[in-house]
Amino acid sequence: MDILRRLEKGLIVSCQAPVDDPLHSSFIMARIAKAAELGGAVAIRANGYEDILAIRKEVKLPIIGLIKKHYEGYKPYITPTIEEVDKVIKAGADIVAVDATKACKPGNITTAEFFTMIRQKYPKTLIMADISTYEEGIEAYYLGFNLISTTLSGYTDYSPQIDEPDFELIERLSKDVKVPLIAEGRIWTPEQAIKAFEKGAYAVVVGTAITRPQEITRRFVNYITEWRSKGCKNKVVSS
Repeated sequence: MDILRRLEKGLIVSCQAPVDDPLHSSFIMARIAKAAELGGAVAIRANGYEDILAIRKEVKLPIIGLIKKHYEGYKPYITPTIEEVDKVIKAGADIVAVDATKACKPGNITTAEFFTMIRQKYPKTLIMADISTYEEGIEAYYLGFNLISTTLSGYTDYSPQIDEPDFELIERLSKDVKVPLIAEGRIWTPEQAIKAFEKGAYAVVVGTAITRPQEITRRFVNYITEWRSKGCKNKVVSS
C-alpha cells in the first residue's frame, strides 16, 4: 500500500512507443523514464517485457506494467491473458494493468474470471483495471481491483468519442469507488491534469504529450496548417 500512497496527487508518465515509432527501443524508453523521474514523476507506465526490464534497472519509481498483445477474434489487448501477466511481474513491475472492459478476453474469459485467475496466482500483486465506462469501473471496484484507470475511455466503440479527457467519467467514478481512481487518456496540458485532480483523480497519467515527439510535432503542425487554411498571414516586422 506504500506504493499507492506514493502515487497520490502525482504525475505518472507513460513511456511507450509503438513498433512503427522512431523511438521504439527499450534503451530509449528507459532513458525517457529516467528523465521523467528526474522531472518529478511519481511512477512510470510501461509496455512490454523488455521495456519494463530496462526501465526497472534505470529508475527507482513504481512501475505500472502491461503487455499489449492482440489475439485474433478478441478486442482486449492490454495484458489480456495470464501469460502476459506472468511476464509483466517477472520483468519487475509493481502494478499490473489489465483490460477490465466488458469484452471477453482470449478463451472467452470474462473480466471477473480473469481477475480471479490473477488473484489466485498472485494474491499480493497490485492490479489496475483499465476501463472505458462508469459501469466497468464500478464492476472492477466490486471485483477487488486495487486501482481503476480511465485508460480505455474513447477506445471502445461504446464509450464517448471525444478529443479531451473524459472528465465526466473521472468525476463520477471518483465519487463512487474507494480505491485510487487514475485519470488517463488525452491529457495534453498541465491545465487538463489539474482539472482531472479537481474532478477527483487520485493521480494522472500523461504519455503522448510528454514522451512521443512524433505526435507532439504532428499536433503543432496540424494547428499551424489549420491556421494557414484560415488565411492568416504572418506579421512583417520592419527593421
